[in-house]
Amino acid sequence: MLKEFQQYNKENQLFNPEKDKILLAVSGGIDSMVLCDIFLKLKYPFSMAHCNFHLRAEESNRDEEFVTQYAKEHNIELFKTSFDTYSYMESEKKSLEMSARDLRYEWFGKIIEENNFDYIATAHHSDDSTETFIINLLRGTGIAGLHGILPKSKNIIRPLLFTTRKKITEYAIDNKLQHVEDSTNKDNSFTRNKIRNEIVPILREISPNFDTILRKDIERLRETEQVFRSVIDKVKETVLVKKDKHIEIEIDKLKNLYPIHIFLYEIFSEYGFNDATINAIYDSLDEISGKQFYSENYRVVKDRKYLFITKKDNDKINTNYSINTYQTNITYPLHLHLELLKDLNFIKIPKEKNVGMFDYDLLKFPLEIRHWKQGDTFYPFGLHGEKKLSDFFTNNKYSLIDKENQWILCSGEDIVWIMGERIDDRFKITSKTKTIYKIEID
Repeated sequence: MLKEFQQYNKENQLFNPEKDKILLAVSGGIDSMVLCDIFLKLKYPFSMAHCNFHLRAEESNRDEEFVTQYAKEHNIELFKTSFDTYSYMESEKKSLEMSARDLRYEWFGKIIEENNFDYIATAHHSDDSTETFIINLLRGTGIAGLHGILPKSKNIIRPLLFTTRKKITEYAIDNKLQHVEDSTNKDNSFTRNKIRNEIVPILREISPNFDTILRKDIERLRETEQVFRSVIDKVKETVLVKKDKHIEIEIDKLKNLYPIHIFLYEIFSEYGFNDATINAIYDSLDEISGKQFYSENYRVVKDRKYLFITKKDNDKINTNYSINTYQTNITYPLHLHLELLKDLNFIKIPKEKNVGMFDYDLLKFPLEIRHWKQGDTFYPFGLHGEKKLSDFFTNNKYSLIDKENQWILCSGEDIVWIMGERIDDRFKITSKTKTIYKIEID
């Protein structure tokens, strides 16, 4: 086992035992105690981390005490913490398993950062990888979920993935290792336990070489995923155009991809969109613009020629900002430089769209910066007569996202400036102007 452990670590470049600082996640169960024993026998320095989730009453406290005593006996640095897992589960609306996982890894991250550990090592083995493969297969996670548990993922390493639960048990018996048993491992109401205790034994009965076959298939899927990922990444570079506040996707380019559903899934699942929503996005490609689709943190907007991915910002549309006469600079929502000009003899009207000059005496302060709303009208500079702002946007080929991001400067109820685009003719500088109010967008 020790030689296999060293060989697996070397082949997968998990960690350098002479240089890296390793933190072992130790529950007190047989897997983590075998991992501790291997580190001790190989004389690899390490520290331990234990989480008490308070899910099994006194049994949870028993586990913590066992790990504490083991650390004392072997003079190993131990980090411990406790969680109110049920409260977290209720507040976050997550399953018990996911809640415990979130709490555990968030705490591990803090320990690693505060104590300069290089890696956190968990005691996952190949049976865990098999169970994860089946769980992901049932959930429908795509190819990314079928590679099982990875040996190394950022600063998390799994140095026991080369071996099985059976061999770990044999090692523990041969080396007379003590450990604690988790009584919930027999509770088949948990998905993983049901797969472990009921489904996998049936698969082994059908195919005696099930473990070996699946392990090889998982390895092939990992390699296949690398090839697949390289193709997907190249397509993303071609199709996704990153703008300042959004991502732009040309619909015609999407339609030329084959098979399109695979590419749609890989593009939009990254932003939290599920299968049903991605199918709805596909159905909208030939429909009129205006449809919107939501994930937890993102939104897809369907325009005429483009799909736009933006972060959800529900308050943005209804937020107004004021400009008072005493202000000379504003940093939000735009960087603005504000100036009063009284010596008009040498003033030239700038051609740049980012500068607006207005007759100060016609303005009512405080001015207001806001987003446009339906029914807005203004008198475009250089034209005679009133124009709907929506028509101005259409004529200037604004996308739905462009419309949402366009800031409007108002004096009372009147629009003064489509900021960075067109001023209102009513507030322009004339021969009667005595003072100019200059606004420059940085």
